[in-house]
Amino acid sequence: MPRNFYLLLIVQFISTIADNAFLIVAIARVIELSSADWVTPLLKIGFTVFYVLLAPFVGPLADAIPKGRVMVMANGIKVGAVMLLLSGVDPVLSLLFGGLGAAIYAPAKYGLMTELLPPKDLVRANGFFESTTVCAVILGTVLGGVLISPIMPHIDLPTDYSQFDTTPTQLVAGMLCLVGLNALALCLNFGVSDSGKRYPAHSFHPVLVIQRFFRENAVLWRDPLGGISMSVTTLLWGVGATLQLIVLRWANEALGLSLAQGAYLQGVTAFGAIAGAVLASRFVSLHQAINVLPLGIVMGLLFPVMLGVQSVTAAVVLLIVLGTLAGFFIVPMNALLQHRGCSLLTAGRSIAVQGFNENAGMLVMLAVYAAATAAQLSLHSLIWCFSALVTVTMAVLVFNRQRLLLAPGANPY
Repeated sequence: MPRNFYLLLIVQFISTIADNAFLIVAIARVIELSSADWVTPLLKIGFTVFYVLLAPFVGPLADAIPKGRVMVMANGIKVGAVMLLLSGVDPVLSLLFGGLGAAIYAPAKYGLMTELLPPKDLVRANGFFESTTVCAVILGTVLGGVLISPIMPHIDLPTDYSQFDTTPTQLVAGMLCLVGLNALALCLNFGVSDSGKRYPAHSFHPVLVIQRFFRENAVLWRDPLGGISMSVTTLLWGVGATLQLIVLRWANEALGLSLAQGAYLQGVTAFGAIAGAVLASRFVSLHQAINVLPLGIVMGLLFPVMLGVQSVTAAVVLLIVLGTLAGFFIVPMNALLQHRGCSLLTAGRSIAVQGFNENAGMLVMLAVYAAATAAQLSLHSLIWCFSALVTVTMAVLVFNRQRLLLAPGANPY
């Protein structure tokens, strides 16, 4: 692997830690402000919405400018988002601004990885990337729990500094740590060198960009393996984002854990995901990626087991198993989708199309979860609904797999 790839991994690691800790701190701020329960899923919605709204533009932007520069700009926006939270801006608006930076960042980082490596190395590279990302999710989630815990020193900002909200906060020290982490990622981005890959110039006229984006979206969906992998990743991103909040609620209602303790438990899932990602990168080639589809059915059937868990030890075991299955499942799917996207479109545009669909799935799922929470739907009902959704959808994909692979143009290799 080239040196630039490893530097990209380091930047991704730090940035992901900061993003996940930011969410936990923002949830704590929502609780501190005594906001309604349905505001919590709005935090994730706010962080995700720009991934969808800006998808037609961030892909061409990542292809028009050296991707290292795009990443610098995106991390600068993330620093500003934490500063907004620190200055008293509503947590939802702060995460909305952070999501703007993340939406710009995603096509650049994944596109650069696709440019740096040949197709035969993509599964292995995705294993590295997924393992690094999942490690960062663990540390970020745990760090978020630490940043909102009583062990953090109490810091008072000058009374004239907070311009947006007069409600006092005990989270200043944690927010300052987040500023530092994002600033570190920003500085490291200056070391990410250009891959040298260039694409033909295209118009940035909004109407033309949007029209071209939806044509490109259709190209990837109509491709037999591109459509399969897109369906899988879109479903799992939506369910995963919602389950992140469900696990926090489950930890509180079923196990009696606090938000900080629930954040630690949530991070346990990532240990399994690391193992699954490593195993996938070792034993699954790009040609075999489609063979992991049945694991999605197994995952869907395991979700309701949560309802019978009454101890923290059993919860840890279950979440590790689910994480391992998810890691082993998603790494080959991501690699396949990236390979087909880069072959059919360009690195930046294909990642933008992928991000649009995956994050649109997240928005839909999170909106449903917010509505269900506002309607006071029970935790049992929510878990059963998500289990049925994953199991049935994956069963349909597995059933149709052979027919799709025999379709014209289905040979992607």
